[in-house]
Amino acid sequence: MKTAHDLVVEARTRIREVPIADAETAIRESDVLIDVREGDEYHAAHVPGAVNIPRGVLEFKLSGMPEFDSRDLAIVLYCKTGGRAALAAAALREMGYLQVRSIEGGFDAWCAAGLPQTTPSLPDFS
Repeated sequence: MKTAHDLVVEARTRIREVPIADAETAIRESDVLIDVREGDEYHAAHVPGAVNIPRGVLEFKLSGMPEFDSRDLAIVLYCKTGGRAALAAAALREMGYLQVRSIEGGFDAWCAAGLPQTTPSLPDFS
């Protein structure tokens, strides 16, 4: 029986991971940056410019959004440490997306490298 770790290791053999040193360039060259973490993780802090589509609904959301019809879109994905993004990248490759990459080490590596992060501004009701 395979474990989640086994599935991530297997997915990583089928995808392209971007080293954290090249992440900003990959993002600039992409059409979309997707944060596949859960909403609460995204709202705590995220990479500037990222849109949040949690891993659990990614395939369904992309299938229902006309802006994702082109399989030539350059897509960069990330999660907390890279596992969910690797699984998401493998799934998108299976859906026919040709230019999918995930950020190696995820948001944890991004933060450890001192790269910029943002939090959504929420209204002040005080």
